[in-house]
Amino acid sequence: MALIGRLFVVGFGFLMACFVAGIIVVVAVLYPEISDFGGQIDQSAINVVLGFGFIFISGFALLPALIVVLITEAFFIRSVLAYAVGGAIVGAACYLGLVPFDPDMMQFHGIVRRHMEIMTGAGIVAGLVYWLIAGRTAGAWREPPRPLPPPPPLPSQSRQP
Repeated sequence: MALIGRLFVVGFGFLMACFVAGIIVVVAVLYPEISDFGGQIDQSAINVVLGFGFIFISGFALLPALIVVLITEAFFIRSVLAYAVGGAIVGAACYLGLVPFDPDMMQFHGIVRRHMEIMTGAGIVAGLVYWLIAGRTAGAWREPPRPLPPPPPLPSQSRQP
């Protein structure tokens, strides 16, 4: 039963981490354009862009993040640094998954450094958000439940059968 509850916590943590990472990516990418407009942007357009950012991040980050979650759950890793590094790796992997790779030259073509930094930073923050929600108790579902305390002693004047 604890495993089923843990799956819900992991899923909720992943969704919240993707939501925060999507906000970071959208704000960081749109910041130069927002400053050119003087801050006058339609709020409904921002909501649509944030929604697409969330879908984009959660779709591309699912498999790499699942690998990090499985490793941390299997080995009881609860360190905040491990989740920050895992988030950075997932963010970089999501970005590099979109950049064309030339297998003959063994290199990526068209990497934009600013975009790589944004995705890696968003991954770090997403890893921290995931740690706050689900990572602090990684692997706790496998621990046996604590034994119940012994009952209190009977009063001395009570009848014993």
